[in-house]
Order: sequence, then structure tokens, then C-alpha cells
Amino acid sequence: MPQRAPYTVPPRAIVDADACIIGGGIAGLWTLDALTRAGYRAVLIERTALGDGQSIWSQGIIHSGLKYTLTGSLTPAARAIRDMPERWSAALAGAAGSDGPDLRSAGVRSPHCWLWQTDSLSSRAGMIGARAGLRIAPVVVPIEDRPEALRDCPGTVARLDEPVIDVASVIGALGALHAERIIRADIGPGDLQPGTLGFAHTIRASESIAIRPRWIVIAAGNGGEKLRAMLGVTAKKMQVRPLRMVMVRGDHPMVHGHCVDGSATRVTITSAKDAAGRTVWQVGGDLAERGASMDPDELLTLARAELAAVLPGVDLSRCEFATYDAPRAEAKMRFGSRPTGPEVLIDQRFITVWPTKLALAPVAADMVVKAISIAGVRFDGPIPELPDAPRPGVASPPWDDPRAVWTPAAELGAR
Repeated sequence: MPQRAPYTVPPRAIVDADACIIGGGIAGLWTLDALTRAGYRAVLIERTALGDGQSIWSQGIIHSGLKYTLTGSLTPAARAIRDMPERWSAALAGAAGSDGPDLRSAGVRSPHCWLWQTDSLSSRAGMIGARAGLRIAPVVVPIEDRPEALRDCPGTVARLDEPVIDVASVIGALGALHAERIIRADIGPGDLQPGTLGFAHTIRASESIAIRPRWIVIAAGNGGEKLRAMLGVTAKKMQVRPLRMVMVRGDHPMVHGHCVDGSATRVTITSAKDAAGRTVWQVGGDLAERGASMDPDELLTLARAELAAVLPGVDLSRCEFATYDAPRAEAKMRFGSRPTGPEVLIDQRFITVWPTKLALAPVAADMVVKAISIAGVRFDGPIPELPDAPRPGVASPPWDDPRAVWTPAAELGAR
């Protein structure tokens, strides 16, 4: 975006708010809704499009914690996430009395996932371990009730009530709930003025609008570290976990689920339709973590071999394969370990939030609301609408990105 002239905003254009959220991904949007429902005057600034980056890259599974119990024990990560399917389902149903947003207008790709195994002793042991301590347990189904893609799998197949959301439609639904409080702006150092007592920085969001919040909530994913430095907050509090996802498009069957091998999720597959009506698989799990250090062609060759092994009855010979990088921003942990749940960091009047996983956005929002409520001060009355403000659209999913490079299956390993 073009650089604006030096900061000169007339007082009449300043909007006072309890909180200004920077970042319009799932965490920022859910936090905006939670603060608004709690009676706070909150606004949100997004630089490009709602969900752009980490949110739109995600597979949309509302995890129940199963993948964290494959060792047979109920881990802290499993405890943190095991209530999320029930909480999300209430929001998606618009249930009365729900402690979340009304997301009835959003799409659900599947009400459940499938869990299947490779035909090995270690894999069977992992399936047994997966049943321990969860709100939702896998239910083994007979061969005739399996989905088409899993009919020829030699091992056990179970249904797992983890819904798979249409991420773009959920982001769009959350944005529509509070459209008048969302503005598109690319904030640079010249758009900031130090806050006076009781306020964070004043932020110029457009030529005619400045926002003066008591709190600034940084929910910008991979951009969080840069924003923290720009605002004068201690940097180097974030770590990034590299992931390289695989996509497969063609006329193959839809499938949503996890193939487990021992204590690892060998692949996690979710399905959607692209703009041309083709089936697209997003393939993550252990493959995406291994793929982060691979050349894209090397990863695609491995992906085709892995998919042939875990889904022996599915013909992918006429499909096309592509990759995309989906680095995951997290709070910095000792020795670079993986966070077990959302993290919220408070630095004076700045709150940085990392939900860790899309499914945990409600918990992350709760943590932000609690942090702000402890201060015990809020403005009276509704937040004024942001007049004539540019509004962000919703980001496109990675399979509709024109920059994606698609390789026919027949060419994999030939270059």
C-alpha cells in the first residue's frame, strides 16, 4: 500500500476503544467477537484479507485431542483441546446460550473425521492408546460403512466426531458479525503515536480515522514479532514451526481423517472442492513436518508414495500435486518445544496472543478477555462505527492461489 503523509489526524477523527486487535485471522476475529459480547468497545485492523496466512492455510479440523494420546496417555495438549468439538459445534449450530459467536451461516465440510491404520502391530497399539481419556472416542465401523476412499484399507477404520469446517466461510461469518468494526489498513511506524496515560499507542488506520485504544491485541500470526518491535514491545518472544503442506487435485473421492502409524499421525487429509469443481486434498500430519526440510519435488514424490501406501484403493495417477508453505507462529518455548495450548503474553498495554491451533481460538479469546477484564475499566456505550473505512475481504484458500505450481502425478520423480 502507498505510504501516507506524516501523522496528522484531527481530534474529531479519533475513535476511543477498549481494545484494538491487529490481525484478522481466526484468533483475532474470535477475540473481537468475545470482547464485543462481553461489552467492550473493540475494533480490528487487518492488513490484507481476513484469514490471510496461517488461518486460511489450516485444514479446518476441530481436534478432540486424539492425536496427542497416541502414546496411550492423556497429555497436557490433549487436555487443552478435548472440549473444542463441543464448543465449536454449539457455535456452528447457533445454540441459544452458547458462549461463542453464531456461526450458522458458515459451512461444515464434514461432521466427522475417519481414523485408520496401516497394517502393523505398532499401528494397532496406537489405535488402542488413542481411546484413553478423551471426550470423543473412535467408533470402529464395518467395511460396508466405510467411505469409498477407505474401502480397501487393510487395518481398522473408525469414525471420530471431529468436525471439519470450511475455514473461509467461518472467517467470512465471523467478519460479517462485526463488519462495521473492522478496517483494512497497513500500519507502519509513521502511523503510530505513543499513548497517553491509560492508553496504548494511537493508531492512524486511514486518512480520516485514528484509533486510541486502552489495549492493543496483537493477533497477527507470523507478523506478530514485527508488530511487537514496531510498537516498542520486547521482541524475540515468538517461534515459528515450519510446515510444508501437500495438495492433490483431480476426480478422486473426498476423505477427511488421520492415518496413524504407532504413536504418529502419518498423514492427515481433508477435502474440499476448488473453483473448477475438482476434489482437492490437503495433506498434513507427519508428512508436512518432514516436508518442511525437503525440496518441493522431493516432497511430492514422497507424498505420492505415502498416499499409495495409506490409501491403497485410490487411483491418483491422473491427479496433480502441489505444495505450499504454512509456517505456524507460536509463543517461544524453552528448547523450542511445542506449546500445549494457547499462549497470551501481556506487556504493559500490549497483549500478544498465539492460539497454537485453529481449534483453540475460543480458548485464546477467553484468555484475552480475562486479561482485559482484570483491569476493571471500560468505556460506556457501543463502539462508534468506522465510517467510510476500507474493508478487507476474505482470503482465498491455497488451492485457488494462482501462484501454486501443479505437477501431474506421471511426472513425479521424473525430473
